[in-house]
Amino acid sequence: MNERLVIVPTYNEIENIGKIVEAVLGLPIKVHLLIVDDNSPDGTGEHIRKLQEKHTRSLHLIERSGKLGLGTAYIMGFKWALERGYLYICEMDADFSHNPNDLPRLFEACHENSADMAIGSRYVSGVNVVNWPMSRVLISYFASVYVRMITRMKVRDATAGFVCYRKEVLEVIDLDMIRFKGYAFQIEMKFKAWKYGFNVVELPIIFTDRKEGTSKMSGKIVSEAIFGVIRLKISSWFRRYRRTAPVTAESESL
Repeated sequence: MNERLVIVPTYNEIENIGKIVEAVLGLPIKVHLLIVDDNSPDGTGEHIRKLQEKHTRSLHLIERSGKLGLGTAYIMGFKWALERGYLYICEMDADFSHNPNDLPRLFEACHENSADMAIGSRYVSGVNVVNWPMSRVLISYFASVYVRMITRMKVRDATAGFVCYRKEVLEVIDLDMIRFKGYAFQIEMKFKAWKYGFNVVELPIIFTDRKEGTSKMSGKIVSEAIFGVIRLKISSWFRRYRRTAPVTAESESL
């Protein structure tokens, strides 16, 4: 059984999906790949099924009934991974904004080093974003500043979607209680891992905006992130974060 799983949610990624599958499964480290497709009308799911004929053991597919949100796609993928005993679970986008060649570093941070959660960070060593308009860079950067101010969590890239988890993190966090579906989901997962005392580390990456396909960003997603952070902080005042699973690394965060 392979210990490493990469989860990629998709919706209308027909231009990218074949290339991302080959890039991830062609890495020098052995990984399995799970695609969670939201019934893409462009035929993404059908194309993945064809690719499974080549990658019979390493490529997996969950097809959902419709566009149900990024967060719920990852939650479904996390549960699937835990049920099958994967030890290290990584999430990434399908559009090559996250470079598959960075995956070995994220897995290594959790497997070889002390990380419980390893974040591929755009902002831990300056601003490493390519092909975004300045307006979007500023929104993204100051969103993370805003998250740090509200939550006091010292993560430089709170909205990052390129993350590797030890399975213990996903076992301790109550996945059924994750509230957010859009990019606020990424903030919520980091915040809860930090509150539970897991070791959260950031590794610098270069983020490159998609060249093919269409961005899924919307005003509703941005609004959820802005107001969701406040609700997340307030709700944390009324609960205790206690781990019952074994401690896997020194509890600290960057």
